[in-house]
Amino acid sequence: MGADFEPYRLRCELRGHEEDVRGICICGDSSIATGSRDKTVRFWRVDETEKSRYTLSKTMVGHNSFVGPLAWIPANERFPEGGIVSGGMDTYVFVWDLSTAQAIQTMKGHQLQVTGVTLDDQGDILSSSIDCTVRRWRNGDTVESWPAHQAPIQAILKLPSGEVATGSTDTTVKLWRGSKCLHTFIGHTDTVRGLGVMPNVGILSASHDGSIRLWALSGEPLVEMVGHTSLVYCVAAHSSGVIASGSEDRYTKLWRDAACVQSIEHPGCVWDVKFLPNGDLVTACSDGVIRIWTTDADRMAGTPELDAFEAQLSFYKSNTKTVGGIKVSELPGLDALQQPGTKNGQTKVIREGDTGVAYSWNSADYKWDKIGEIVDGPDDLQGRKKLDGVAYDYVFDVDIEDGEPIRKLPYNRGDNPYFVAEQWLLKEGLPLTYKEQIVQFILKNTGQANVALDYSFADPYTGANAYMPGQPSSFTSGPPEKYNFKYIPKRGMLYFDTAQFDGILRKIAEFNNAMASDEGQRLLSLNDAESMRLNAIVAILKDTSHYHTSAFADTDMNILIKMLTSWPVQMLFPVFDVVKMMIYHPHGANLFVNCLQSGNDILMDTFRRATAAPALAANQLTSIRAVVNAFRQTCFRTWLVHHRSEILDLFSECCSSSNKNIRLSYSTLILNYTVLLIDSKDEDGQQQVLSAAMELGDAQEHDVDVRFRALVAIGSLMLDGLVKHQAIQLDVKSIAESAKSSKEAKIAEVGADIEHLIKSV
Repeated sequence: MGADFEPYRLRCELRGHEEDVRGICICGDSSIATGSRDKTVRFWRVDETEKSRYTLSKTMVGHNSFVGPLAWIPANERFPEGGIVSGGMDTYVFVWDLSTAQAIQTMKGHQLQVTGVTLDDQGDILSSSIDCTVRRWRNGDTVESWPAHQAPIQAILKLPSGEVATGSTDTTVKLWRGSKCLHTFIGHTDTVRGLGVMPNVGILSASHDGSIRLWALSGEPLVEMVGHTSLVYCVAAHSSGVIASGSEDRYTKLWRDAACVQSIEHPGCVWDVKFLPNGDLVTACSDGVIRIWTTDADRMAGTPELDAFEAQLSFYKSNTKTVGGIKVSELPGLDALQQPGTKNGQTKVIREGDTGVAYSWNSADYKWDKIGEIVDGPDDLQGRKKLDGVAYDYVFDVDIEDGEPIRKLPYNRGDNPYFVAEQWLLKEGLPLTYKEQIVQFILKNTGQANVALDYSFADPYTGANAYMPGQPSSFTSGPPEKYNFKYIPKRGMLYFDTAQFDGILRKIAEFNNAMASDEGQRLLSLNDAESMRLNAIVAILKDTSHYHTSAFADTDMNILIKMLTSWPVQMLFPVFDVVKMMIYHPHGANLFVNCLQSGNDILMDTFRRATAAPALAANQLTSIRAVVNAFRQTCFRTWLVHHRSEILDLFSECCSSSNKNIRLSYSTLILNYTVLLIDSKDEDGQQQVLSAAMELGDAQEHDVDVRFRALVAIGSLMLDGLVKHQAIQLDVKSIAESAKSSKEAKIAEVGADIEHLIKSV
């Protein structure tokens, strides 16, 4: 924390909205206006009897959908008490007179949600919209409108210099003088969601890419701030130089000199942040509460209010935290242990505080034995999946075509699969002709049936409907000139690019504490300095947006080597998870390779220990994923080729594992080796991989994804490799015929690809 930075503490809470608070507007020196999903605009004044608190003064009702952006009209002859401009999901812009709390103007012109409103120096209202336009309003009428971006506009900001800035889903910020674009600021890699003024410097932008950027008015990028773990929705700055940002990750972060100096946790995502002139900070949260934070001890909340806020956080986390796919709040309490077990070894998970603890029934002693705290480990895929900080019932890996990265498709039970498919294809920039294929993919993988086809969608760019099988078509096509392979050859490689870092650190800490308390293992445990450095390593690994520039200390490898070489084998799996992500990190990978080249092949030595019979499933899973990630780094290619035979032998038992995640990881290893060995024209290696792939591809009971990756490996080796005849001799024909008869479309299609290769011999 900076030496000249005083941390913010809660001042007060403003309660009145019934749903998410989406927008904040500072009105004059101290008053506040807020807009909410509850369709209202509310106006708050300082409580005259207790200056540290606020009281609700006016509630304005008129929008028929949620209200987001707001702008302040200072008091004048027309508005004796000032006015408020609001924009809503209903496409309207309202002007409110605070004297009466009534709308005196209702402006209709935008075709989609209004995302931003502001006033220029002449008193005109400017509004931005998802319809990609900016409109200028004067006396309730549109006097100018222009297409400011080619994608939805998410924010508009009036600068002290008189220019206006806009931020868009197209990832850019544009600077305008009137309807003339002066500069386009390029740098973000995802939607620009929020804008703010950095006094006397330039423009701040908040993005779904997780970063906040500071720009000079010339368009030059000055600073990038990264620290949020999810979408960043808003940003604001105070004249003191402090910057605030709010995110889907539930934190408001305070920044000074590009460094995060404080993180304030909220019981929900933070939709908006604004500074009062006195430096106090206002935040809008999805729990429907506006909170004001201060550095002034005289205005800080008392102990009861602080305790109440901590209780809100605890309640939120306990009601959203899951272990083993079950909400902690839904687990039974300790009184459930009063009931005897029904058989020896029966397990129960009990709620203790905000976590789950496992117990096992001991028939001999007739009691429940405590096993330990449950953490979401590598095999815990039962709960709702998260993507960009949002929880979904499903998050599918979608492999669109060879050479393209795996894409994430989120879906919730009850959603219209056609709408989800349309929106996802538009977001990913993919052809809408994939719509039916995506819909069928969703239906098959979520167990839905009898969903009627929906032909109503029109491409918003061309106005044309997407073609779907079964729909009358205005065109016909002749037979293809040549056979088009759908899934082979595989070009790109697959990796495991995420980790549950909090669970990993908890498990490492648990193991470390156990060794530290054991006289015989105390020297093997990490000391306090090493534990702190391990946390620093994980902090670097969490910051994925800076993998291209971040680096580890030279001593970091010593900590990992100590754990890999000396920790008991049953305690290695969380360490492998750290190694997996270190290898995924460019500098981390280089550190490992430098160690290997010095003659200390720590990885192979540890993998041999971890996979020796009887191998722990968690060790198999995490170690094989670490090897898979090595394929991402060019510096590891020589090591992978050199140890190919032993690596495949070490993990060969994974083919028949009862753990589907282990089988899927093993099939990914086979697929990556396929790509590597085809490229290096290694016939011996290709034969070994072919044998392993055919064993997977011939197993009917395996998961669809496991079988699919094995079949793609077989087909790729036959098409671009050197082992087509060997595959035929090993009876690949029966594998192809079996696959072709599968009810799973992609299995049948790759089976047809292999069958075509057989016939072409």
